This record gives sequence, C-alpha cells and structure tokens, in this order.
Amino acid sequence: QVQLVESGGGLVQAGTSLRLSCAASGRTFTYSAMGWFRQAPGKEREFVATISGIGLSTYYTNSVKGRFTISRDNAKNAVYLQMNSLKPEDTAVYYCAARGNPYTSSRTVEYDYWGQGTQVTVSS
Repeated sequence: QVQLVESGGGLVQAGTSLRLSCAASGRTFTYSAMGWFRQAPGKEREFVATISGIGLSTYYTNSVKGRFTISRDNAKNAVYLQMNSLKPEDTAVYYCAARGNPYTSSRTVEYDYWGQGTQVTVSS
C-alpha cells in the first residue's frame, strides 16, 4: 500500500511559477514510477509528466514540455513538479500517482495509487 499526499497548489497569475510536492509513504518508493496528472472542470483526467523509479527517465505531455519539470528525491520519498510560465489552461486539480513498477507510463489505468489532489488556478 502507498499513501500519497500532494501540496503546493494555489492561485497564481499567468507567467508565474509553482512547485508541487508529493509525499509518499508505504512500499519501497524507489520501486515505483511516479506520475503527475491533472483534471480540469468538465474534462477527463489527463497525463502531465512521469518519472522512472530511480529518476533517469522522464516523459511529458506536449503542452507542458519546456515549462514543467518532474523530479524525485528517493531519500525523502518525494516527487516534485516544477511548473514555470503557467498559463490559464493549466488550471486544474493536480494528482500525484504511483505505479507498481519502476517504468514510466502516461496511461492513467497503469497507476495503482493516487493522492487526493491539489488545486492549481492560473489567472490571466
């Protein structure tokens, strides 16, 4: 079992930055690939970024490439999402998720554990 708790969301203006954090507890963290997903009102949950178990491999959705960076600190059982140059269309609830293996994935169904989410609102 893995417990995930996100933090760092908030209301910001377009062009600014936020750093989301996800604290994990439970199973061996380094065995789990991690992902960030988001869900805007009235829309399906979508993939944002993923990182492999030891952090050597990352993958992003096209709309955030060059603006967002996913990272992890396995000593602290934490994963982060640095979000720069935020846009109003980035507004959503952001979720941290963990896989049952160390390989990256962009598919929601391949993640076994989910946090409760943190709201990010970007005003224009």
